[in-house]
Amino acid sequence: MKKPEDLGQKYLEKLAGLLQKIGETQMPAIEQAACAVANAIASGNIVHVFGVGHSHILAEEAFFRAGGLAPVNAILEPSLMLHEGALKSTQLENITGLAEVLLDYYEVQADDVLIVASNSGVNAVPVEMATLAKKRGVFTVAITSLSYSRMVKGQRKALFEVVDLVIDNLGEPGDAALDLPGVAQRVGPTSTVAGAAIINAIMIKATHLLQELGIEPPIYVSSHMPGAAEHNMRLMQRYRGRIKLL
Repeated sequence: MKKPEDLGQKYLEKLAGLLQKIGETQMPAIEQAACAVANAIASGNIVHVFGVGHSHILAEEAFFRAGGLAPVNAILEPSLMLHEGALKSTQLENITGLAEVLLDYYEVQADDVLIVASNSGVNAVPVEMATLAKKRGVFTVAITSLSYSRMVKGQRKALFEVVDLVIDNLGEPGDAALDLPGVAQRVGPTSTVAGAAIINAIMIKATHLLQELGIEPPIYVSSHMPGAAEHNMRLMQRYRGRIKLL
């Protein structure tokens, strides 16, 4: 009798191949994003990260992270997150006008960097967020699936068309990578894993660039490590004026 296919293993192999391909094709864009991040931090500016729905996870991944850069502001709007109501958040992410309110509230300023994560890249709030931030003199970066965006975009511009820099997460349209026998719908989303890897690659490369500039990288330490409380508190006090959630 034929042994059933291990779809869990197949999914992990799919992710491994995807990450390798991202490394092979997206590294120039990742390096450019890292350079923008390092220059902003060196100049005393802030890196903002924003996403709606599941993409908000990437903003949290970069924020107040052990081993991560401190001057990172997560733009987290509860009404656009799933725990406040999945249907409501799905509807609100297509409401125009909300992005400008968030940009004002989080005090996004010229010469900052804004990273916007949106897998489909067509929802109104992420596109408007990037468009308005760019008008303010902010360097804008998209983490998105180009194949998905090109398939579903309508008359309005998609995220990849309005930002300064695009990083393709190489996700398939619909964000599901595997066919399951006997099931009509595909399974196995990849955008969160790919996006987290991309955003950490950006921050790690930016950290190295800060070193090369002769600047001590402002990096948080895990709260369980010796001396972490004092070290992290110094960083929090340094950036609290620009980062709302500290």
